[in-house]
Amino acid sequence: MKSLREKLKSYKVLLASKSPRRRQLLRDMGIDFETISKDTGEDFDESLKPEEIACLLSRKKSEAFAESELPPNYLLITADTIVVLGNAILNKAKDYSEASRMLQMLSGKSHQVITGITLRSKQKTLSFSEQSEVIFDHLSQEDIDWYINHFQPFDKAGAYGIQEWIGYIGIKKINGSFYNVMGLPTHHLYVALKQF
Repeated sequence: MKSLREKLKSYKVLLASKSPRRRQLLRDMGIDFETISKDTGEDFDESLKPEEIACLLSRKKSEAFAESELPPNYLLITADTIVVLGNAILNKAKDYSEASRMLQMLSGKSHQVITGITLRSKQKTLSFSEQSEVIFDHLSQEDIDWYINHFQPFDKAGAYGIQEWIGYIGIKKINGSFYNVMGLPTHHLYVALKQF
């Protein structure tokens, strides 16, 4: 089997994401790519399972690009990460008070972080998801306020970034991929790209 680097020489890789974390992780995987993005709706059928929702949202981001925008040698990567606490899906916080409420909800509890990925070329499309469990210690309101004031986590599902201060001091344990919680399950993506 060809190495991933050899395989990707025949593609122009596009990452459809505004996330600086996803860009960093894909770059750190040694993959050459260009970044594009389009705004897409994030509505979904609430009867779907969380992993189906994550895949659906990543597919919606992919389908925002018409076939004519993907020449034969292009490979498009899209991703969407959701945070699931019990039966509730915590999206991006709209403002300070919503971020504070989300972090209060996550405090002292275990939750799931699920990233859906879609790979798409002219010939085929593949969607998959990765799930990690994150366990927070109790967060004081003072810690929550300090974090929101200094890091403004309004572009992150669940209103936190594991790679930021709140992750250093507040997360007791992770079961699964750390990088998945950052927004890109790098190992799973590497394997999928090799097989795509």
